[in-house]
Amino acid sequence: MTAFLSIQEVVKDFGASAGGAAFRAVDRVSLEIAQGEIFALLGSSGCGKSTLLRMLAGFETPTSGSIRLNGQDLLKLPPHERPLNMMFQSYALFPHLSVWENIAFGLKRERLPKAQIAARVEAMLKLVQLSPFAQRKPHQLSGGQQQRVALARSLARQPSLLLLDEPLGALDKKLREETQIELVHILKSVGVTCVMVTHDQEEAMTMASRIAVMSEGRIVQVGEPRDLYENPATRFVADFIGNVNVLDGNVAVRPEKIRLSRHLPQEQTLGAINQVQGRVRDIAYFGSYTVYHLQLANGQTLKVSQSNTERHPDDALRQDDQAWAWWSPSAQVVLTQ
Repeated sequence: MTAFLSIQEVVKDFGASAGGAAFRAVDRVSLEIAQGEIFALLGSSGCGKSTLLRMLAGFETPTSGSIRLNGQDLLKLPPHERPLNMMFQSYALFPHLSVWENIAFGLKRERLPKAQIAARVEAMLKLVQLSPFAQRKPHQLSGGQQQRVALARSLARQPSLLLLDEPLGALDKKLREETQIELVHILKSVGVTCVMVTHDQEEAMTMASRIAVMSEGRIVQVGEPRDLYENPATRFVADFIGNVNVLDGNVAVRPEKIRLSRHLPQEQTLGAINQVQGRVRDIAYFGSYTVYHLQLANGQTLKVSQSNTERHPDDALRQDDQAWAWWSPSAQVVLTQ
């Protein structure tokens, strides 16, 4: 992979404040991102992902390390001269300006010819499917429409790199899920290289071509969504990316890869090695699937996710029922750290 964005050994230390010690927010992070890639920095609050994004934008200066975009040293450029744009979680739309004027704002500051500005704005409105709403003010739009206006404004200047800070965080869960795919289609149609920050693992796995999982300022693992899910390198990644059962001996098994029933099927009694019996302690119904918490004899709890393929199953498990869980050897991952 040829690196379009190269981040090498980047460190960010924040100096000691009154009564507090110095803090290292980003610790020797190195990443290489290809042109046209949608790359996600994923981690919980305080892991360093937003600080890294702000260093790309120029809002923070690295303590050490280098950042190059298409061979150009970004650290030598002030924020307004960097060939990138950043879209914030709040969208930061101007409430007194129309949708058209919001998108045109950055272009006017660059003093582009009026005809060129108009053509660019109309193209952006068409791209995000908001042409009929061009003269509306932000408060007259839905949350999803406001998000698309902010995206159109960010793309209007044709940046080489687009930075997204929790891009869908202001939307409710249903709208966020609907907008994820739509946003990916827009970004891919433009072909812009994108780095997004999110704490939402589903958002990262749905939108990004690759993900870097961060913890305590460091990169824990980088990979494609499927690779991170199926082959986590550490217990932290296994637990952070989706639900997982971590059993004694450092064996991890995803809940949906475990089968559960009142009686062990005959073929399983003939020699399957991964089988346990327990008591159904809790049941959580999520519509398309149900999660069972199976209390084992050793005190551990096994999470099992089962698809609800039947409306009214004849032998449905209930709380306090005894049940068997089993899984194939290929369903588990052995973790060494």
